Amino acid sequence: MTDTTATTETEDLRAETADASPELAEHDAAQARIAELEAQLAEAKQGVLYARAETENLRRRAEREAADARAYAATNFARDVLSVADNLSRGLAAIPADLREDEKMKGLVTGLEATGRELDNVFTRNGITRIQAMGATLDPNKHQAMMEVPSADVEPGTVVTEMQAGYMIKDRLLRPALVGVAKKPD
Repeated sequence: MTDTTATTETEDLRAETADASPELAEHDAAQARIAELEAQLAEAKQGVLYARAETENLRRRAEREAADARAYAATNFARDVLSVADNLSRGLAAIPADLREDEKMKGLVTGLEATGRELDNVFTRNGITRIQAMGATLDPNKHQAMMEVPSADVEPGTVVTEMQAGYMIKDRLLRPALVGVAKKPD
C-alpha cells in the first residue's frame, strides 16, 4: 500500500465516524450515565447494609443492657440489706447460752433466728449467695485478705478466719469476704 492509498482509507474512515459520531457520542454518554448510576446503586446498597448491621448491633446491646438491668437492679438495695443481715448475725452471736435457755428470752431468740432464716431465703430467691470462704484458697476476686495468720496446719494462702461474709449476686461480686489467710510460721 502506498501512502496515498492509506491516506484515502483513513479519510474514508473519518467520514464514516463523523456520520456515526452523534450516535456514538449519545451511546457513550448513556454508557457513562449507566456506570454512574450503577456506582451510586452499589454505594446505596453498601450504606443500607451498614445501617442494618448498626441497627442490629444496637438492638443486641439494648437487649443485653435490659437483661443486665433486670438481673442486677437490686444490687444497691442488696448491699444495704447485707449490713442488716450482718447486724442480725452479730446480735444472735452475742446472746449468751444461758440467756438462750431462759424461758423469757427463748421466744425472742427463736424469732430472731427465724428472721435470719427468712432473710437467707429472700437472698436465695433473688440470686444472692454467700461466698464459702473458710478452708478455701484465697481468691482475690471473692476474698479480701485483711491479715495473715501463722499456721502449720494448712497450706499458706488458705482462708482460716472470716471476719465478714462475702456475697455474690448471680455471677457478680456483691461484697468480698473479709478474711484472714494462713502463712508459714516464722
